[in-house]
Amino acid sequence: MFKLPKENSAARPSSLGRRGFLIAAAGTGFTLAFLRADSSLADSKVARVPPAKPAAPVFDPSIWFQIGRDGMITVNIAKAEMGQHIGTALARIVAEELEADWSKVRLHYVDTDPKWGLMVTGGSWSVWQNFDPLSRAGAAGRLALVEEGARLLRVPVSACHARLGVVHGRGRSISYGDIVRRGKLARQYTPEQLKAIVLKTPQQRSLIGQHVQALDIPAKINGAAVYGIDAQVEGMLYARPKIPPTRYGAKVVSIDDAAAKKVKGYLRSFALQDPSGTVPGWVMVVAETYAAAVRAADLVQVKWRAGAAAHVAEQDILNYATKQLADASLGARVVDDDGVEQAFKDASLQLERRYTTSTVLHFQLEPVNALAQEIDGVWHIHAGNQWQSLILPVLAQALKVPESKVMLHTYLLGGGFGRRLNGDYCVPAALAAQAVGRPVKMICTRADDARFDSPRSPSVQHVRMAFDDAGKVSAMVHEASAGWPTQAMIPAFLAKDKQGHPYDPFAIAGADHWYAVGAQRVRAVSNDLANSSFRPGWLRSVGPGWTNWAVESFMDEAAQAAKVDPLAFRLSLLQASGRNGGSAPNAVGGAARLAHVLQRVADKAGWGKAMPPDTGLGIAATFGQERDMPTWTACVARVKVDRSTCMVKVEKLFMVIDAGSIVDPDGALAQAEGGALWGVSMALHEGTAFLNGEVKDTNLNTYTPLRMADVPELDIEFVASTHTATGMGEPPTTAVAPAIGNAIFAAVASRVRHLPIRPEAVLKGLDRHGAV
Repeated sequence: MFKLPKENSAARPSSLGRRGFLIAAAGTGFTLAFLRADSSLADSKVARVPPAKPAAPVFDPSIWFQIGRDGMITVNIAKAEMGQHIGTALARIVAEELEADWSKVRLHYVDTDPKWGLMVTGGSWSVWQNFDPLSRAGAAGRLALVEEGARLLRVPVSACHARLGVVHGRGRSISYGDIVRRGKLARQYTPEQLKAIVLKTPQQRSLIGQHVQALDIPAKINGAAVYGIDAQVEGMLYARPKIPPTRYGAKVVSIDDAAAKKVKGYLRSFALQDPSGTVPGWVMVVAETYAAAVRAADLVQVKWRAGAAAHVAEQDILNYATKQLADASLGARVVDDDGVEQAFKDASLQLERRYTTSTVLHFQLEPVNALAQEIDGVWHIHAGNQWQSLILPVLAQALKVPESKVMLHTYLLGGGFGRRLNGDYCVPAALAAQAVGRPVKMICTRADDARFDSPRSPSVQHVRMAFDDAGKVSAMVHEASAGWPTQAMIPAFLAKDKQGHPYDPFAIAGADHWYAVGAQRVRAVSNDLANSSFRPGWLRSVGPGWTNWAVESFMDEAAQAAKVDPLAFRLSLLQASGRNGGSAPNAVGGAARLAHVLQRVADKAGWGKAMPPDTGLGIAATFGQERDMPTWTACVARVKVDRSTCMVKVEKLFMVIDAGSIVDPDGALAQAEGGALWGVSMALHEGTAFLNGEVKDTNLNTYTPLRMADVPELDIEFVASTHTATGMGEPPTTAVAPAIGNAIFAAVASRVRHLPIRPEAVLKGLDRHGAV
C-alpha cells in the first residue's frame, strides 16, 4: 500500500490521480450513516456499523462523489478534519469542475477501505496532492451529465453547458437530480482520457478562491459535530490506562487493586498483552463509567520494572547529539557539494554557531481516546485519526487478525497537530475489548495523554559559514541531530542519500534551503538515545520547526558578521539560479518568489525605520517543509523587551505568503493565523524536558501554551497567484520563532539560540553584550 520514496527525495504518500473510473447510475450507493461534519450529521452520538446499502439510485461517477435523485452532491473526504476545514477545500475543488450548486454539496468523511488508497492527513499535502485528481473527477462527472442531459433535452451536446447543478441548452434546462432520476448514465474513462480533460483556467473559476460558506462550521457551532471522544455503542465499558514509567521495556511486576474495589462501578485491572509492542507494560483499569475508571485508576497500585530510559534526561539526549555531530562519519549527507572543505580552508572569515530546541508536546484539546468493538469477527475502532493506513496493520498485529478484519471509523479530531498521525492509542482500547469480551472505550486524562505523547524531539544543530576574500559566502554546512519519527513509526518512508545512507526527510527538511551559499552540505543524524527513550513524533511544522530556527537565526548572525542588513543579506543570496531556480509545476520561480515575499513583508512592516527603545524588528523566511512543494512565507516580528524582567512581548507579526492558487481564502487565512500563533507559542512558551524516562510537564498548569492575553496583532497577506496550490498547514509556523529571536537581538542586542526563548536566556545575552 505504501509508495517507497525514491533515493535522495523527500518521502511522501502518492496520490490517487492515475486511476480511471466508470460513470454509471448505480442501483446502490453510499448511505449517509457514516458520521460526518455537516448539517446532516447523525442526530446522536451513538457509533453505528454501516447497514446494508439501500437501492436508491445515485450518480456515482467516481469514488470521490455521488449525486442523489434529489440533486444533493455528497463529496467523499478521505482526510481528517481537525479544524483546518479540509472537507470544504476538497469539496470546493470537486464542485468547481462539476459546476455544482454549492448549497447542495455535503461532506462525507469516509471510514477505512482499501479503495481510498493511502489515508493520511499531514505534511500540508491534502490540497496539493488532491487538486488535480479531484478536479478531473468533477470535470468528468460534468461532461457525462451534460451528454446525458443533452440526450434528455434532445439538444446537441455542443449546444449544452452546465451551471449550478443544471444543464442548459437552447433555452431548455434539466437539473442534475432529474438527470439522475431519468437518465441512463454510462461512460467509462481511462486514466489517459481523464488526463486529457481540459480543466478550467483560473479566470474561469467561480468557487475556488472565492468566499463561500464553509460546510462544516454549523455543526461545530451548534454542538452536532461528533468527535471521537463522543462515540458510544450499546453495552460499552470505560477504561483508563496506568501508563508505565518508560515508553519501552517496562514490565508489570504486580497490580494491587484492593483500594479500587471500593469504587462503585469498578470492574477489574489487568496488564495488556500486546504482540505489536506498541504499549508494553500498560495496565488497563476498566469500569462501568468513565468517572469510576478515573477514580479507580488513581487507587490502583502497579509496580513496574522500568526500561533503560528511566535513567535518561533531556541533557543526556542533547549531550549525545553533540557527540554525534562531532563524528563526521555519522548520518546521511542530504546535500553534499564538492569543495566544502577547500572553501573553509581558504576562507577569510568563518562563522560557527550551535542551536538547540527542547522537547515539545502536542497538547491537543481532545485527549487521545478510542472505542473498540468486535462484531461478527470484524474489529470496529472508533477514533479520530490522521493516518489510518499507518495504524491498521499495527492493530491487526496486536489483535492477531488479518488487516481486512479491522475497520477504523472516522470522526472529527479535537486537534491533531501531528499527534494523531500516530494512532497508537487505538491499540490499548482494542486489546482491552478483546480481553474483556465487550466494547471498551479508553479515554486518557490530560496527564495520561502527555505521558503517552509522541513529542517533538529535542535537537542540536551545528551551522558553519565561510566567506571568501571578497566577502562573498563561499560555503555553508548544516548538521542536525534529533529523534527521527519516521524511523520510529514507518521506516519505509526513510529516504537515502547518494551513498545509500537512510535519513528521515521530516527531521531535516528546511536545512536544504533556497539560499545560494556556494558549496553546501546538509547532514542529518538520528539521535539513537532519543529514539530509544521515547517515540519521537511529528508535530506541526515537523523538521523545519527546528531546522528553520537554525537557518534563519544563522542568516541574521551571518549578516551581522558581514556587516550587512539582514534583509539585504538574504536577498543577495536568493539568486534563483541552479538548483535554486525552481521547477514546474510546484516550485516555479524558485528563490525569486521567496525574495518577493521577503521584500513585501519588509515593506509592510516598515523595515529600516527607527523603532522605540527596546523594540526591534526581526525577519525570517521559509519555504515550508519540502523543496518540491514550497509555500513561500516571510515573517517580520515586532518585539519589545522589558529590560527589568527580560520578558519578551510580541507586539505584531507581519506575514506574506505565496501558496500558489488559494482554494479556500477563509480556510487559508485561518491556517495562517493558527500557524503563526502556534509559532509564537513554541517560540516563547512551549517546551518541556525529558526527565527520568518521562516528560517533566504533564498538564497545562506547568506546560503553558500561548494565552489569549499574549496574542499579538496579525497582519497576513497572500500573494495573488495562479500557480499550483501548495500547503498551508505548517509553513506559517516555521518562520515565526527565528523572526522573534532576530527581533530580540535588534531590540536589545541579546542573541538567543535555544527554543523556547526564556527570560533568563535573554538576560544572559544582555550580560554577555554588556547591555545591562
